[in-house]
Amino acid sequence: MIGDRIETNIAGGLDVPLPRMVHVRQKFDRPRLASVTATVVEQFKRPEVRAKVKPGMTIAVGCGSRGINNIAECTKQVIAELKALGAKPFIFPAMGSHGGATAEGQREVLEGYGITEATMGCPVHSQMDVVELGKLDSGMPVYMDKLAAAADGVVLICRVKPHTNFRAPIESGIVKMMTIGMGKIIGATTLHTDGMDAFGELLPIAARLIMAKKNFLIGVAMVENAADETAIIEAVPGEQVFDREPVLQAKAKSLMARLQFDEIDVLVVEKIGKNISGSGMDPNITGRNCRFTEWDMKPLVKKIAILGLTPETHGNATGLGLADVITMRLYRDIDIAKTYANVITSTYLDGAGIPIIMNTDQEAIQLAVKTVVRVKPQDTKIVRVANTLEIMDIHVSEPLLPFVKANPSMFEIVGELEAFKFDAKGTLYPMLGKHREHATA
Repeated sequence: MIGDRIETNIAGGLDVPLPRMVHVRQKFDRPRLASVTATVVEQFKRPEVRAKVKPGMTIAVGCGSRGINNIAECTKQVIAELKALGAKPFIFPAMGSHGGATAEGQREVLEGYGITEATMGCPVHSQMDVVELGKLDSGMPVYMDKLAAAADGVVLICRVKPHTNFRAPIESGIVKMMTIGMGKIIGATTLHTDGMDAFGELLPIAARLIMAKKNFLIGVAMVENAADETAIIEAVPGEQVFDREPVLQAKAKSLMARLQFDEIDVLVVEKIGKNISGSGMDPNITGRNCRFTEWDMKPLVKKIAILGLTPETHGNATGLGLADVITMRLYRDIDIAKTYANVITSTYLDGAGIPIIMNTDQEAIQLAVKTVVRVKPQDTKIVRVANTLEIMDIHVSEPLLPFVKANPSMFEIVGELEAFKFDAKGTLYPMLGKHREHATA
């Protein structure tokens, strides 16, 4: 039984010296759109896009569970463009088992991103029923959201980015949303039974079956730069998906941010969540993935400490099992039912494993530092991030400064060295940087 505090014997205690930290800004190529709305308007002026929409069509517009920058603005303008072409659009959640795999939970996820009937100007229909569209040659059934399947056509709005568990020409994006997202928990679970390492081949096959059975009109693909800003929006007609998505995927990989160190002793992640990554924290950033997943990514991180969950994840703590230590407040915020629904669907059960729990942020960081072998606490190479989407502004420990200073093309030092700051309850003060203000005592 876990009470309000955990008291345990730790040889020598946790009073270990932590190195000083400094605010550093990573440098990346940052192409970005001047206007999301204007870009969507221009995309819908293309003849091959306009030709997909006929007056009077009911069109199911799928939105997912990821925290995509500008997703509400993009979705609102897509709806406006469809209406201008005479269509009757409605929005549905295309997010597999997320939101606790319930209709209300998935509606809440959309509402959290500002996607509601009032803001979008069209109905939002959230339900979990599916229809079976057919079977693959292996006998595996392929499912689709029942309301979307009954519409005259489907449009999906998604982010194209590297997946967290496999590598292929097509990873996260239109095809994955079409197959995993639109399949709800039943379809997502069925496709996951072959393992995510098979997705590179399996999902395009399943997508082709869906497109042969139903009128897939357009995938509105969004690509973000290293600063989580919208760099590309492209409306991809259905017949072009298998040609264009690999191109967009390659572009997304070239723009992706990373922690520009080969080795990190301790990575402190302030918050994880499904709005940040399908894995809560992106293995493309942390370099750490589920057991038995082939993953040759840098940096090599020895210890990961997670301090909390994002509000937008609604208690879904998928991915916490990839950490070494978490805080009591994170543990208390976990919605076990939502987390289990998502993790069981994925088949990677270690994603819901409970790491060592420490009572406070301070204790969690100190334990991670204390247990790095062959490194003195004051010499520990620490990187602190707000989450794995926002890694332009990071904090690094003093032992990393020689590398930072030796690579001015990669880093800019924007702060002064200072000690970790905790309040009287051992809670870490928020980072300075994007979307953040310094906390008061």
